[in-house]
Amino acid sequence: MPPRFAVHSTSHYQRLSTKLLRVHRGFEATERSAVAILSADPHNQSRTHHIKKLEGVPSGEGQYRLALGRWRFRYDILGQVVLLSYCGLRREDTYWHQRQRSARAELAQT
Repeated sequence: MPPRFAVHSTSHYQRLSTKLLRVHRGFEATERSAVAILSADPHNQSRTHHIKKLEGVPSGEGQYRLALGRWRFRYDILGQVVLLSYCGLRREDTYWHQRQRSARAELAQT
């Protein structure tokens, strides 16, 4: 059965992808997996993928997020077209500023 959705990317996504391909060896395989998943089931009707519809995000800014290991892909669904808008690596220090604020709040309470 042919893919039901066509997968395209924005110029921003292409720039990010090019940079990541130079630095991370495993990104190419992860990107191929993401495209295969999104071409078959971008709405996650099978409930087998880590796809989340993000709240409060307007169309055109990546309303959906696909997580594959430490990689994150943001995309929109426009009819039968999936438009990739972001790809990036989730690092352990992504939310370091939130941890710092909570640590300061704890110190202020003592």
